[in-house]
Amino acid sequence: MAAAAMLCGACCTKQETAPQADPAEVVMQNILARKSVRSYNGDTIPAAVMENILRAAMAAPSGRDWRPWSFVVLTDKSQYDSIFEGNFNMQKFKESGAVVVICADTIHMGPTRDNPDGPAVAQYNPLWRDDMGAVTENLLLAVEAYGLGACWTACYPYPQTMAPVKRTLGLPASVVPYAVVPIGYPNGDTQPKDKWEPARVHYNRW
Repeated sequence: MAAAAMLCGACCTKQETAPQADPAEVVMQNILARKSVRSYNGDTIPAAVMENILRAAMAAPSGRDWRPWSFVVLTDKSQYDSIFEGNFNMQKFKESGAVVVICADTIHMGPTRDNPDGPAVAQYNPLWRDDMGAVTENLLLAVEAYGLGACWTACYPYPQTMAPVKRTLGLPASVVPYAVVPIGYPNGDTQPKDKWEPARVHYNRW
């Protein structure tokens, strides 16, 4: 009995003193593991997982903190033929567990920069494209962290791709469907590309 207690104590001590994962290494591995997955098994994505993916997306930086993004999460595949009419990514969409249409409002309602305490007025957001790139990348990294796959497919700036999405989803006039991202459990083993090129890095000058 004493020997068993000693073994148990040693085991518990070992568990308690197990080294913690290096947060920086965890983040780096997630970034370097991200890849474009183009085939999925069709399984449903849990609602809590999808909410956390969108929460991560909304943590992106935003010019003047205007946050122009909105998201339309689609799971009813019977609508896809009309929403994505003519889109050559249709097979990806129908295989996925969900499709997220990432939208940008190009007009911001708020005080102007030179009158921050003034009334809210409609003003064009010249930084919306930058914000949308950041929010889309955040979403993709969150997808990777959950062991899911995704593929960033362009909607903006192609009129033939944007038009059916904007029309069938009822987007307001100032809102642009920026990207369409199918998300799902990978069907196959897609590997990330090593994109590190030291020759592209310049220090202090070109």
